[in-house]
Amino acid sequence: MKKQIHINQHVIRSNKKNGGNNPVVTVKTYKSNDYGHEVNILGSSKVIYSPAKPLPCGAKVWIETQHPVEVKNTLTGETKVV
Repeated sequence: MKKQIHINQHVIRSNKKNGGNNPVVTVKTYKSNDYGHEVNILGSSKVIYSPAKPLPCGAKVWIETQHPVEVKNTLTGETKVV
């Protein structure tokens, strides 16, 4: 299953404005969006820059992989493999 990983700049700005620590890394698949502070890609991946065709969320740079990805949320302590 293809995963697209990108950084949510809106959350970064919000965290800066209100002193928060919400997760800014998004891992998207066809069936879910998972959010974390850290990701570990368990295999090969590629970085894509596509300003002419961004992702639906607006991201113009992202990482793509077919391999499992560990998503860690440091607020909850949860680690999920997607």
